[in-house]
Amino acid sequence: MLSNYFVDMHIHIGRDIDNKPVKITGAKSLTLTNILKESSRNKGMGMIGVIDCHAPAVQREITTLIQSGRAWELNDGGVQFEEVTLLLGSEIEVYDSTCQGPIHVLCFLPNLKRMEEFTMWLSDRMTNISLSSQRYYGTGKELQYKVKELEGIFIPAHVFTPFKSLYGKGVKTSLTEILEPDLVDGIELGLSSDTEMADQLAELHSYTFLTNSDAHSLAKIAREYQVVKMENPSFKEFLWALHNIKGREITANYGMNPALGKYHLTICNECEQQTPANSVYCSHCGSKKIIKGVADRIRELSNDKLNKQVRPPYNYQVPLEYIPSLGKKTYDKLLGKFGNEMNVIHKASKKEMEEIVQGKIAKSIIQMREGKLGIQAGGGGKYGKIITDKP
Repeated sequence: MLSNYFVDMHIHIGRDIDNKPVKITGAKSLTLTNILKESSRNKGMGMIGVIDCHAPAVQREITTLIQSGRAWELNDGGVQFEEVTLLLGSEIEVYDSTCQGPIHVLCFLPNLKRMEEFTMWLSDRMTNISLSSQRYYGTGKELQYKVKELEGIFIPAHVFTPFKSLYGKGVKTSLTEILEPDLVDGIELGLSSDTEMADQLAELHSYTFLTNSDAHSLAKIAREYQVVKMENPSFKEFLWALHNIKGREITANYGMNPALGKYHLTICNECEQQTPANSVYCSHCGSKKIIKGVADRIRELSNDKLNKQVRPPYNYQVPLEYIPSLGKKTYDKLLGKFGNEMNVIHKASKKEMEEIVQGKIAKSIIQMREGKLGIQAGGGGKYGKIITDKP
């Protein structure tokens, strides 16, 4: 029997089991065990992808959890911890002769043994295997071949962000210039784009789109996610869902309005004012430090070929922490009443929420659920803001 599960496939680790940094910019509290607890108990995730599992110390922590009986490997791939399934992933930076600039990709392996083999292979092609998102010395296609040899999943990450992405800052305009298209299992959109924007590129029409958090702190887990229809949350079922096999599929994407992304608009990095995308110099201060926004970059790459494939609905949503006036005490009250964030965001009625929180907060959550919150667009590395009505 197929069921729907909430899934976030891009979560970083801040510190490993030895309290050493993995993702330098990640929060110290962002350990593997804390991620699993937060995802299972507070966020309501059915499946998560942790993309720093190539680090040996992270693998030791997984082994420790398994040996203690707190987690176990599934026959169809993945590691079960309480109510959430962990898929073992790795975010890797590719920069070979075919790339104008570095691109990030996500690689997922079915089990710990395969990830350990991947780590051994990467160790000869990476300066520091213990850190996140490290430069890989080889071609993108060679990396794809290895991932597939290990029965893995390959997904280009946050493909439109200006830095370190497939369609970002460089002059390359096609996936086929860098990667083997038949070995790509899905496309991660990133915070500054949505389905409608991405479908302006004809070469992406055949791929499943993913919306993930790219979380650098526990609070950011599930700021973007998808609902995936599977028989159970496992590696095999997720792979089948990416390719729409036997009824497995992504049924909905949930993500922030692209205007809230920190690279949505074209912004001058000097004076922080919006400026025309094709300008060499800022129209306000004359600086050349212009960061082209995702919306303008997609317009450059778009073509007239229409996508006949019916996409899952893309629902604009923000995490509870984005709601103005919703502090930790209020957050704890909501989770105490409704169990986890997914229940608050998707199920709790306005009347039920008003029994324990201010009417303005309850109203904002309902507006968020319905995609009606006002926003102020972001750009140049600064996120947009939520604008709420008065109660």
